[in-house]
Amino acid sequence: MKIALIQQFASQDIKLNLQRGLEAARLACENGANLIVFPELAFTPFYPQNRLSGSRFEFTETIPGPTTDVFCKLAKQKNVVIVLNLYERDGDAAFDSSPIIDADGSILGVTRMIHITQYDGFFEQDYYDPGDTGAPVYDTAVGRIGIAICYDRHFPEYMHSLGKKKADIVLIPQAGTAGEWPEGVFEAEVQASAFQNGYFAALANRVGAEEVLTFAGGSFVTNPRGQVLAKAPEGIEHILYQDLNLDEVAASPARTLFFEHARPGLFVG
Repeated sequence: MKIALIQQFASQDIKLNLQRGLEAARLACENGANLIVFPELAFTPFYPQNRLSGSRFEFTETIPGPTTDVFCKLAKQKNVVIVLNLYERDGDAAFDSSPIIDADGSILGVTRMIHITQYDGFFEQDYYDPGDTGAPVYDTAVGRIGIAICYDRHFPEYMHSLGKKKADIVLIPQAGTAGEWPEGVFEAEVQASAFQNGYFAALANRVGAEEVLTFAGGSFVTNPRGQVLAKAPEGIEHILYQDLNLDEVAASPARTLFFEHARPGLFVG
């Protein structure tokens, strides 16, 4: 199974961003991708870099909606699974959301970011309600997929829940900036989660300079032993491809040893 991570810059022109995203997805299909993953808010400017002034619904859309409609059509045409990330409106609530589209063009579900941060450049509590979907794992045409949207990856309980629900692959739509974390931590955190929980992990990052922030790129894929299999360059747009052998999940230390020997009843909190 081949995964493609679309490391893409997003301008102020949402229609152009969407058009370029579709072109990248079509190219990934031509190159044999079975699973395509986009970064966080891939088709809009990163609006949380500024404090909210005005309506928080300016960049929202519904799911299903115009963006999912075009990608559902592509997924069905190309027999490919696609994971997006959008600013979703649901009534009076707004969420940082990832719809997952199966290879038949159907939307299997929507994962909403649970943990909402708030600091300079990431004023996300101004915009988002905390997600109410938990940490679902979806049965797709390419395996069992879980999604950890950006900030959610920092919480071990969330990442462990995806492992206990037998995810084969955990996808991380990300908006990570250059120099945001100490050297090596960006990859090491996800490597540790993949190793401890026995799944492949794939982080798709934004890239490029926006109004306040510069996003790093450097998207990457790890195996269930926590080893980085492939990494995209930093600072430029790129499609990162990697073949995944899902048989490695069942054979991983987490699935053969750690989960069997765990004693969760001894811990509080």
